[in-house]
Amino acid sequence: MTVTEFTNPSLLAPVISNIWDVPQSWKLETYKQHGGYEGLSKAWHYGDGELTEVVKASGLRGRGGAGFPTGLKWSFLPPADGGPRYLVVNADESEPGTCKDIPALLANPHALIEGMAICLRAIGGHHGFVYLRGETVHVYRRLMAAVREAYEAGLIGKGLGPNGDYDIDITVHAGAGAYICGEETALLDSLEGRRGQPRLKPPFPAAKGYLARPTVVNNVETISSVPGIIKNGADWFAKMGTEKSKGHGLFSLSGHVKNPGQYEAPFGITLRELLDMAGGIREGHELKFWTPGGSSTAILGPEALDVPLGYEEVMEAGSMLATRALQIFDETTSVVRVVRAWTDFYQHESCGKCTPCREGTFWMRAVMHRLEAGKGLPTDIDMLYEIAGNIAGRSFCALGDASAVPIQSGINLFREEFEQGLTTPAWELFPYEKSALFSEVGVS
Repeated sequence: MTVTEFTNPSLLAPVISNIWDVPQSWKLETYKQHGGYEGLSKAWHYGDGELTEVVKASGLRGRGGAGFPTGLKWSFLPPADGGPRYLVVNADESEPGTCKDIPALLANPHALIEGMAICLRAIGGHHGFVYLRGETVHVYRRLMAAVREAYEAGLIGKGLGPNGDYDIDITVHAGAGAYICGEETALLDSLEGRRGQPRLKPPFPAAKGYLARPTVVNNVETISSVPGIIKNGADWFAKMGTEKSKGHGLFSLSGHVKNPGQYEAPFGITLRELLDMAGGIREGHELKFWTPGGSSTAILGPEALDVPLGYEEVMEAGSMLATRALQIFDETTSVVRVVRAWTDFYQHESCGKCTPCREGTFWMRAVMHRLEAGKGLPTDIDMLYEIAGNIAGRSFCALGDASAVPIQSGINLFREEFEQGLTTPAWELFPYEKSALFSEVGVS
C-alpha cells in the first residue's frame, strides 16, 4: 500500500476548501478568479463516454459514505434511448457528527454547480437536482443565489457548449428534514412528492430512478470533486491518497479537540496527524474513543490512532470510513450516554417501513435508557446485543444497520461500563459538567 507523504506541502493544499477563507468565497466572480469553471470549459470538448472514463481513471469514490467508484456508477446507466436522464445530488446531510457538505455549500457552492454540469454532460443528461436538508435555510438561499449567478453568466441554461446545442438546468429542492431521505431511493420518492421511504432494489436508480428514468445519485462532495479532476487530470487526483482510496477529502473533527472543524487532506492521513493539526485533545485529557465516519460506524479506541484513513484500512480496523465524521471523546465521556443519544436519534428517524428497524430501534432505545439511569436488568446487555444483531442485515435499508453498529461496538469495547448501568446512573459515573465543552452547561 502506498500512502501519500504528508510532509509534501503541495499534496496538503486544499482543493474543495481552497477559497473558503477568501472574502465572499461563494460568489461566482471569486470562484472564477481561482480557476472556477475551467473544468467545465474543458469538458465540452470531450467525446461520448470520455468524461466518465477520466473519472474512472482518477479513482474517485463516492464521498457520501459507501465509497462506491463514481465513474463506474455513472457507467451503469443504460444506453441512451432518447428519453431524459437525471443527476440528483444528495445534500440531505443529517447523521450525527457529519458536517462537511453543508459548510462546502455555504462557502463554495459553485464547485457543486460546475461538477453537476460536467456530470450531466458526461451522462447525457440535461436536468440536475440538489436535494438539500430543509432546516438549513441559509444554505438553501446561498445555493439558489449561486445557481442564479450561473444562469445569468450563461454557464448553465439553454444553448451551451461549442455548438450551442446543449441545455443544462439545475433545480434546488429543500426537503423536510427526514434523515431517511439520505437513503438514495427514499430521497427520490421524496423528490417526486411521495413519502420518503426506501424502495425495493433492484431496480437501482441507474436503471429506474427519478420518474423511473436512468438517474445518477451522488453526494455533494463527490460531485464537487469532479471539476478538479477534469481541470487537472486523472493522474493529478490519483497521486493523492492510498492505493485504493484516491484523492482528497474533508475530514470533520468534532468533540473534545482544541480546534474542531473541517480539515481537507489526502486519504490515508491518520487521526493522530489530524489531531496534531487540530491542536490535540483538550488540555489535561486523553482520548477514550472515537468514530471514523459518524454515529453509524463502529467505535474505535486509542489503539487505532495510526490507522490510515482509507476505506479498506478502516474496515480492517473494524469500522467504516463512511463520511469521515471523526467524533472525538475523552475519558470524561460516558459511552452509555453517547450510544443512548445515538439510539434515540435512530429510533426517532426510522421510517417504520420494515419490522426489524421499527421494532428493534424502539426496544434498543428503551434498554439504553434503563442502562443510562442505572436501572438495567441483569439480562439487558445480552438482550441488547441480540436485538442489534437481529436488526443488522435484516432491515429494508441501511438505517437499521446504522442503529445496531454503535450498540454492538460499544458493548464489545466497553462492556464493563455497560454493566455499571445495572446499578449506577451514567451521570454519577461521568458528571455532565466534566465532559461539557461550554461552561454554560450545568448539571441536570
